[in-house]
Amino acid sequence: MKSSESLLRLKEFQVNDKRRQLGQIQLMMAEFDKMAAELEYQIAAEEKKAGISDPSHFAYPTFAKAARQRADNLKGSIRELKVQQDAAELAVEAAEAELEKAAALDQRDGAGRNKAV
Repeated sequence: MKSSESLLRLKEFQVNDKRRQLGQIQLMMAEFDKMAAELEYQIAAEEKKAGISDPSHFAYPTFAKAARQRADNLKGSIRELKVQQDAAELAVEAAEAELEKAAALDQRDGAGRNKAV
């Protein structure tokens, strides 16, 4: 019937939406990781230029200190996104399971309709 087809389309939409959200989280994690790596490179270059690699040293470069803080913030964000990624993966699995149930229901209803005809 129409309702089972609509349900199937809705479940497909939900699966695609959950997959899109998961992809966005993974993309953000990759981008943040890339940005953190670039900051680490800049920190190393600044420390080499200054000849000081101890952040607690009074003459430690201000730029390196600020870049280190930004890199740490990005790494914290990556950890938070990892938690969101795990939740999103579970949501995708749940949505896929619901889609399979809806497809099986639609197939069963379709088989019942064919026998009735």
